[in-house]
Amino acid sequence: MGFVKVVKNKAYFKRYQVKFRRRREGKTDYFARKRLVIQDKNKYNTPKYRMIVRFSNRDIVCQIAYAKIEGDAIVCAAYSHELPRYGVSVGLTNYAAAYCTGLLLARRLLNKFNLDKVYEGQVEVTGEEFNVESVDGQPGAFTCYLDAGLTRTTTGNKVFGALKGAVDGGLSSHTALSGSRATTPRAKSSAVRSTGSTSGLERVEYMSSLIEEDEDAYKKQFSRFI
Repeated sequence: MGFVKVVKNKAYFKRYQVKFRRRREGKTDYFARKRLVIQDKNKYNTPKYRMIVRFSNRDIVCQIAYAKIEGDAIVCAAYSHELPRYGVSVGLTNYAAAYCTGLLLARRLLNKFNLDKVYEGQVEVTGEEFNVESVDGQPGAFTCYLDAGLTRTTTGNKVFGALKGAVDGGLSSHTALSGSRATTPRAKSSAVRSTGSTSGLERVEYMSSLIEEDEDAYKKQFSRFI
């Protein structure tokens, strides 16, 4: 296909429609939001919960929210800058931190609704795909939908690490985990790869190999941590 010059003439500007402010600012994907917020009419005033995951240069934000007329209501939130309280002091924006933040959100939310003893989630970290099931005679599992915003939901993205943490923590999600590293086809088994990503073992292996190959590069790259 040959190169076609884009011509923005008078007709283009006459028909141009400005996008919503928050879309122009790169904050809200309204195409996705409409489908995440809309609720079946026969469910009346039942909230439709979303698990919101956002990344900044120094933090990871995970929230459970539902839409109201006046705006979103935040039910529970967890941040990666809280992780040093639990022993994770570095790498607060990587895949493992996303997993831990999602896990913290799930346990905090279930504790708020007194469901933490009923739904304990994945007790042993195996890396296998896990789905919580409702317990007979108890309230159903807390269900939410992943809201990734304008993040590119490519396979192995950190947003799926946060979702994997929330599901392992005891939340039920209707969003497929096909994009998480637990389902990535690689030479290693998917479970082993997922465990390495969520526990930080991949970083340990890389640091060990780098210090053997080039000590100067190791000191330069990890100067904050050594």
